[in-house]
Amino acid sequence: MPTLLIVHHTPSPNCQAMFEAVVDGATAPEIENVEVVRRAALAATASDVLQADGYLLGTPANLGYMSGALKHFFDQIYYPCLDSTRGRPFGVFVHGGSDVTGALRGIESVTTGLGWRRAADTVTVTGAPDKQALERCWELGATVAAGLME
Repeated sequence: MPTLLIVHHTPSPNCQAMFEAVVDGATAPEIENVEVVRRAALAATASDVLQADGYLLGTPANLGYMSGALKHFFDQIYYPCLDSTRGRPFGVFVHGGSDVTGALRGIESVTTGLGWRRAADTVTVTGAPDKQALERCWELGATVAAGLME
């Protein structure tokens, strides 16, 4: 059974709401035969990444960059996973107070280096996520998970 790994840093209620919508989409009843594993960015390991078939990454935009927790995750898994995970699908959700550009640029740089393949449009939200934003998060989770169905 394919595995979808959701790596997240969700310190605020806004990030948490986005994360929960992503999980709801990834675990929707119509998604069959996909195991969804959730890991906080500071707890996720290279073994988690190597055992997964696809990834969803969630972070706040902090001081113009991805969270330190997601950066730490990438620092820990980059070289151990570099050759073994090329071509695997991923998706991203980012929350910011005003600007998420730097966070997106950083994530794009690392995932490009890893050779991961974007499987869905990135969801970005500034301010409190409204119903449409949470629907986009749900769709992100469902799209990436559906892409892994056997």
